[in-house]
Amino acid sequence: MDKKILLVDDAAFMRMMIRDTLKKNGYTNIIEAADGEIACKLYSEEKPDLVIMDITMPNKTGIEATRDIKAADPDAKIVMCSAMGQEAMVAEAIRLGALDFIVKPFKADRIIQTVKNVLG
Repeated sequence: MDKKILLVDDAAFMRMMIRDTLKKNGYTNIIEAADGEIACKLYSEEKPDLVIMDITMPNKTGIEATRDIKAADPDAKIVMCSAMGQEAMVAEAIRLGALDFIVKPFKADRIIQTVKNVLG
């Protein structure tokens, strides 16, 4: 199960929480980005199988990064992370091609179920 996953969140502790959950479930090939700008650069270099993307970030939002990644790779698999109350932004991300979304605060089983659904 060496699927490569790109975690994008400006909060280091959020990345750590998701990374730990993924690792406990056998997903060990994980790369991280602290904002959408870095995410776009890493996506083109690393070609991950899945991107887990926060919506609200400095430099480039998750919405902007999703748009740019999908423009470069229409087959990109992106799952959005959002806090409650970001429904409009989640809807925009889905319209741009995000496949699913996870609401913060995260539940470990929801993260894993979403990853399994997307990666097949």
